[in-house]
Amino acid sequence: MRLDSNSRPSVTIVIPFYNDPYIREALGSALAQTYEPIEILVVNDGSDRETEHLQQFDGRISVLNKRNGGTASALNAGFRGARGKYVAWLSSDDRFRPDKIEKQLRFMNESGYSISHTAFWRMNGYGEVDKQPIALHDRSMLHFYRSLLVSNTVNGCTVMMTRALFDRMGGFNELLPFTHDYDLWMRIVLSGFPIGYLNEPLTEYRIHPGMGTLRHQKEIQQEIASIQEIYSQRMQHLLSALQPN
Repeated sequence: MRLDSNSRPSVTIVIPFYNDPYIREALGSALAQTYEPIEILVVNDGSDRETEHLQQFDGRISVLNKRNGGTASALNAGFRGARGKYVAWLSSDDRFRPDKIEKQLRFMNESGYSISHTAFWRMNGYGEVDKQPIALHDRSMLHFYRSLLVSNTVNGCTVMMTRALFDRMGGFNELLPFTHDYDLWMRIVLSGFPIGYLNEPLTEYRIHPGMGTLRHQKEIQQEIASIQEIYSQRMQHLLSALQPN
């Protein structure tokens, strides 16, 4: 944690953690950020292994211990405990590029967005990064909103938002184990807060056999369908209002 006890960080990086051996890489990337002051807050979601990796970072990170409740509950606990004006989510198996926070914060300050996401890189379990990043081909807001009707096109670990917006939205829905992020993006957009996009890959997103996205595909698709059923009509109205005359 790069601040003294009397200073307030501009940004808090929240890292939900549950039995993840990749946590050291995530923390290393958070600590390597070029921007200061940053608070790094690990939410230990009831882990019973791999916790020894946190000890080597004593004095540089904060750790919030809680009972196991899933990613949404860990994110809510971390974001609500954050001291920063802005909060950023980093999964414990992913990595930030060193200039991630600096560039995204500058983008948000210059544009006035309360929330933004970015392009990203994919990497494998060994940390080897793909040659081509994942980016939105059509960066118009209209096309982005259309894409949200089909799937979650926002990688949560590329997101930065103001703590005030998170509080206003009431946080992540803890009844959704896998698609709490998709639900929150929908609510944010429908509440009149556009999600800005920075077309620069600043996060490295790890694909590996142990990740929940691969192990729970059926449940994820069911949750996505239920979210789309809830928000589809309102999103269609929003799209109609945005259509050029």
